Amino acid sequence: MVILGLCVAARGLSASNHRNREDSWFKSLFVRKVDPRKDAHSHLLTKNEESNLYKIQFHNVKPECLDAYNQLCEETLPSIHNDKYYPCELVGTWNTWYGEQDQAVHMWRYRGGYPALTEVMSKLRQNKEFMKYREERGKMLLSRRNQLLLEFSFWNEPIPRKGPNIYELRSYQLRPGTMIEWGNYWARAIGYRQHNSEAVGGFFSQIGNLYMVHHLWAYKDLEAREATRNAAWQHEGWDEVVYYTVPLIQHMDSRIMIPMKASPLQ
Repeated sequence: MVILGLCVAARGLSASNHRNREDSWFKSLFVRKVDPRKDAHSHLLTKNEESNLYKIQFHNVKPECLDAYNQLCEETLPSIHNDKYYPCELVGTWNTWYGEQDQAVHMWRYRGGYPALTEVMSKLRQNKEFMKYREERGKMLLSRRNQLLLEFSFWNEPIPRKGPNIYELRSYQLRPGTMIEWGNYWARAIGYRQHNSEAVGGFFSQIGNLYMVHHLWAYKDLEAREATRNAAWQHEGWDEVVYYTVPLIQHMDSRIMIPMKASPLQ
């Protein structure tokens, strides 16, 4: 009878633990409050519905072709940037110094969004010089990829700047569903990172790798980068931003880049 009683008690305890686990799991579904607004994240995070569209390109170049590739870009890309026939602007063009080696990064802005992008792509297909550039470029590349981006409303719009500067592109792969949370924290955090005019632009992906954020920074050199980043920790509230945003990140990457001669961002 004692053994039977112990077995019954054990089963009761097991059932109770099982119910507790079920209750705990069920309650966990409601721990995080969901924003009741029914709107696309892009509408909540950008300046307005007609925000600029950006394209970022990553070209991995054959090491022996890098100089020829840079020269080809410097001969071709400014002509598109300066031609009002194309509703686009070259924001910046760089070679990666630290990070992926033998890599070029280009960023374009399309004022007017997707219609401007479509117009530019259609016109460039009729441009014989550009098509020849693409053919020659293809012989020099190992791989390439791109993303279409929108800009955060609370960041600066990238504008040309004088050099010499180095640029850091910090890329964050966020956990799905956390973009609004990231934006809420960084809307406050960007104020801590404006003191040396280092903030160039902040973007989030629309096509390509999704839930991807890119922050672009400018520094005089690596020593200035270290001093500026260390100074941010002296501002009350910066540590809180870091504490709450790090768990939102799945993966992060940093590139130190050197502007090409044709880059408006020097």
